[in-house]
Order: sequence, then structure tokens, then C-alpha cells
Amino acid sequence: MNSLDCIMKPASIAVIGASSKPHTIGSDIIKRLLEYGFQGNLYPVNPKGEMVEGMKCFTNVKEIPASVDMALIVINSKFVLQAIDDCYEKGVKGVVIISAGFKEAGTTGVELENQLKEKLKQYGMRCVGPNCLGVVNTAPSIQMDACFAETLPRRGNIGFVSQSGALGGGILNILKDLQLGFAQFISIGNQADVDAESAIEYWENDDDVEQILLYMEGITNAKRFRNVASRVSKKKPILALKAGRSAAGASAASSHTGSLAGGDKAAAALLAQSGVIREFSLEDLFSNAKAFANCPIPKGNKVAIVTNSGGPGIMATDAICEAGMEMANLSEETKAQLRSFLPAAASVKNPVDMIASAPLEHYRKTMETVLKDPSVDMLIVIYLPFLGLKDIDVAQEVMRIKAENPDKPIVGVFMTTNEFFNKLSDMQTNVPFYMYAERAAMALDRLNRQRIWQERPVGNYPTFDVKKNVVQDIFDRVLSENRTELTTRESIDVLDAYGIRVCKAGFAKDEAEAVAIANQIGYPVVMKMSSTTISHKTDVGGVRVGIESAEQLQEQYQDLIQKLKDRNCLDGLEGVIIQEMVKGKREMVCGVATDPLYGRMIMFGLGGIFVEALEDVTFRMAPLSDVDATDMVHSVDAYKLLAGARGLVPAQVNEIEKSLLKLSQLVEDFPSIEELDINPLIISDKNGEPVAVDGRIKIVAK
Repeated sequence: MNSLDCIMKPASIAVIGASSKPHTIGSDIIKRLLEYGFQGNLYPVNPKGEMVEGMKCFTNVKEIPASVDMALIVINSKFVLQAIDDCYEKGVKGVVIISAGFKEAGTTGVELENQLKEKLKQYGMRCVGPNCLGVVNTAPSIQMDACFAETLPRRGNIGFVSQSGALGGGILNILKDLQLGFAQFISIGNQADVDAESAIEYWENDDDVEQILLYMEGITNAKRFRNVASRVSKKKPILALKAGRSAAGASAASSHTGSLAGGDKAAAALLAQSGVIREFSLEDLFSNAKAFANCPIPKGNKVAIVTNSGGPGIMATDAICEAGMEMANLSEETKAQLRSFLPAAASVKNPVDMIASAPLEHYRKTMETVLKDPSVDMLIVIYLPFLGLKDIDVAQEVMRIKAENPDKPIVGVFMTTNEFFNKLSDMQTNVPFYMYAERAAMALDRLNRQRIWQERPVGNYPTFDVKKNVVQDIFDRVLSENRTELTTRESIDVLDAYGIRVCKAGFAKDEAEAVAIANQIGYPVVMKMSSTTISHKTDVGGVRVGIESAEQLQEQYQDLIQKLKDRNCLDGLEGVIIQEMVKGKREMVCGVATDPLYGRMIMFGLGGIFVEALEDVTFRMAPLSDVDATDMVHSVDAYKLLAGARGLVPAQVNEIEKSLLKLSQLVEDFPSIEELDINPLIISDKNGEPVAVDGRIKIVAK
């Protein structure tokens, strides 16, 4: 038995705050429970002891003679803590606190909610809310509508979590219009106990819930969310609408990685790594949920289209290809069968255009023939009204064919009147119908994404033999000097300690040492200043490349010193780094940024001077798995350059992935790292090796 069963599958409910006064929550809740046919025992509780809906009302939950699994609390917030005490004495295991007046109400409410949390923890009691809409379970054995939305719930296979009570109520009110139904609904409110992760985990092995929808405004525990969602999403799809896409703190970032980590990159990375399909509007969320509610996960990404009009077929083809899916290549046998009954003017290639005069019989035979083709994984059926053929007749035929072919997703595109969709809302459907081809293609894309995620390896988290003590000594020294920015030399030493390939280099405090190091490394070399006060070296001419001789090095060194004097920047100079000059036309970037809500992110993408101009970068949350690292490298547009475009030597992609994994290990080992840049990570023209030629690290005291 799961601890949330007392709330979601109760055999008995006490409504604390039940009322006979019309149009109050205490009255509406009781009416809804009765009207929806709650299968358990119901006990109204009110200090006045009045009759409510013909039932005896108890003055205190402790007076109820039978056991109580769950208490619905709809009283003034100032009485809630006493109600919790009473419930504990009664042996109630779960509560749903609809009452508002907690942390959303200011300082006093925050303190009240903290006290509530302490009591819940002390009593071992599960709680949904406070400040929530309530909970719903449409299972015939439960039939619990314990919320105060205006319309009764519609039965379906969706588990839905809403962080907004009002929004959740609005959605429950339009389920019929959405052609969707819920298995269970939880309005989590202030999340004093039950949060989105709790609900996802609860539904993991619940056969009644076949897909999970989330409306979230924030994720309070990113690590726990990732652990739970990444596991559950392998079993059933999770779709999320994450609101609040602003960037907290990104404007103050000093590194390239930090400045590119704006918007809600962390939330996007977290959801992607958790296998959660992110939607950006309620319309998309429920439109795509309709596909999961009616379609199996496809076996592949090849789509066939059956249409009675060429134009929509072409638009659907474009949408399918733009989403990264493929048009199925119908076999010659399939084409021959289609030619046997379709008119000569019809096209038997994919998309199959039956032409406008296609009767219902042609829809039937064409769908059956195309679905038998082994190259077809998914099917779009398009209908436009022609020659008196009724839309509802075609839809019913599509649904009949679907019932006979349950293993392949079928979606309908019916470019007809709203009256058709109104009819569907009163019917039991087994196919999702859309008005536009682009919507259907988006729905199939989501099904295909779920297939790819479920087939994706879980991934491992490798560890490397590193010199952790070297990094610790560097960080201790920096902080002891009241600095947060590491010098270039210190940054490169940190990277080297974690096995990231850096340039052959040496540190020189004067001109003579610089020449000696360069002679040892071999020309050409690069000279970079290392300063405790200047982080962006190029701003002051602190990077000199292509130095071919000792004489040129001496000239460049003297010029650097003079320019720093002219700018009054000489005081922070600790010396210069002399590096081998790695020749490479491809410059990448990788780094670390810290999101104030979700933690550290690893970045990878096109680097050099184009890093912020083109923003061809991707982010993932630390720690990275080996699969995450592979995804990152392959997901940027610049991967074409790494693969060896235009005759370039292919990059050592496995070494790039290792560098990302080593960065992930570094930031896990040292939480004090706030920002880190390797820019550029040059890909050697000679052998494709990735080499870190520059580094910047910012730390904070922990």
C-alpha cells in the first residue's frame, strides 16, 4: 500500500468545514462528492453540528464512530493546526487542505505553514495543499470528486498535477471540449508535503494512469525531480507545461557560459534529461495529450498519409519532415493493391491522394492497405468535405479501422466545421482528431520522442582518476587572498588536474623566463597575460598569438608591459603564460554556469568569437551521464564541423565527451565553482584532438 492511497483511494472521508450554506466551498465539496457518487463513507464535520445534505454533521472529527482515511479541510486557516491535531488523535492518515491563508498570504502565513509542516512531519501524515483545489479519482471503485470545479470530472487515463488551483479548476471544466478525461487529478497548491515528484512517483505503477501531465511554476528539488521523472518517463509519457521562463541572476554573470545560461535553460535541460516532453502552451499540452490518450508508442518514425486532397497532404508531409520524422516508402505490392481500386487520377505514392471524389469505401480500403505495409509506423488520415461525404461517417470508419489495428498510431485531420468536433466531444473516441495537419504532425512527433526516450540507454556516470588535492590547494589559496576569480594560470592548472587536455605551457615572471620556456616548447607559441585583476585578457591586448621567434616574443612582451602601464593595469600582473600554438579552424566552448534554483549546468557548443553571437550551444544539468555528453555534442549545429565537413580531419568526439564528463566530475567534487569557461576548446587540424587553450573559473566560499 502506498502512503498516498489514504488521500487518492480513501474508503472514508471527513469534510471538516462542511456547510449547508449554499455557494460555499464547504457546501459545494459535499455536493460534488455525493453527485459524483463517492463509493466510500462520507462524514460532514462542523462545530454547529447541523444537518448537511441530509447527513448527520459531527462537531469534531474525533466524534466520528468509524475510521477515517482522509480529511478534507475547508476552514479558516487559523483553525487548521487544531484540525490537524484532531485528525492525528482520530488516526486520520491523510489530509487535503483547501484552505488558503498560508505562505501565499505573507509573513504570518509563512510561519503558519512552517508550523503545519512540522506537525505533518511529527505525525507522519500525508498532505495535499494547503491553498489548493483538491483531488479527483475517477476510478469506478472510488469515484471521488473532492474539489470544487464547476463541472464533474470526465473519466480517462491521465494523471494531472496542477500547481495552480484556479487553472486546474478551469481545465476540469473544459475536459469535454478537450475530448480528454482524467484518471486522477491533484492540485498541489503550496506543496507543504505532496509535490509534483510525489505524484509522479505515486503514479509510476498505477495502471489506471497511462500518462502524466504537469502544470508547474517551479521545481523545488531539481535532483529529486530528475531521479523520479527520468525513471517513470521510461514507463509512461510525462508532458509538462513549465511556466515562468525568466532568468534569475543571468544578467550578473561574468562568463560566456553564464551569460548564455539565461531564460530558463536550466529548467529546459532538467526536463530534457528527465525524459519529460515540454510544452509551451496549454493548447499544445492537451492537444498532444490527446494523442497519448488514444495512440500506442510507435515502433519507428516512418509516417504514411492518406488524403482526399493534395494540398493538405503536402503540408502534412512538410510538417512530418521538419519534425525529423520520415515519410514511409510504400512497397510496390502496396502500391499495386491501391491501384486495383483507386481511380487512375489518384496518386499511390506516399502521401496517398485518393482525390476529392473518394467515397467512404476508398477510405476504408486505402487505410487497411497502407496499415499492412511493414514500412508504415504511423498514419495520418486527412478529410476535406467533398461531394456530400459526411465527416462523422469518415471519422467513425477511421475509428473502426483503428480498433482493428491497435498497434499503430492513427491520427485524423478533419478540415471541417466546429460542429464535427462538438459531436466528437459527446462520443467515445479512440483516435485523436485535429483540424490542421501541423497539429497532427506535432502529436506524432511527441509519440516519436517518447519512443526515442524509451529506447535511449539509461547511461552511466563514469569517474576519472584526478588530482583533487591540487585543485583544493588552488581554491584554498584564492579564497585566502579574498579573490573569487582564478587567474588564467590557476584555471589551466585546475583543468589539467582533472585530465582535460591543455596546451603545453609554462609560466614566466619576466621576459627572460618567457623566452626560455618558448625555446623549450618550440615555436610558434602564444603568450597570455595572467592577472589577478583582469579576467578578460583580450580587452587589454593580453593575448598574443603566432609568435615565431625569440626576437618577436621579446617585442610582444615589451609591448604588453607598456600597454598595461598606459592603462594603469600593471599592478595585478603576475606574469605571462607561454603556450604551444595549437592550429585549428574549429573553436568550441564548454563551461559551467550556476542557476540559482536548479544548480550547475554544463554547456557545450560553438566557441571563439562566435559564442554569444550565434548561441549554437546546449546545456545539461550536472552530473552528466555518458549518454548526456553524447547528446550534447551531437545536438549542436556545429557538430557538422566536428564530423569532418569540407575536408577537415574529423574531431575526436569521444575525447570531447570525456572533457565534458570530467568537467561534470569537477563541479560535483567542488560545489564552490560558480562559473567556468573553456573558450576556445580548439579542435586540432592535425589530428582532431580537443585542446583547452584558455580557461576562466569563478568560485565562491561554501
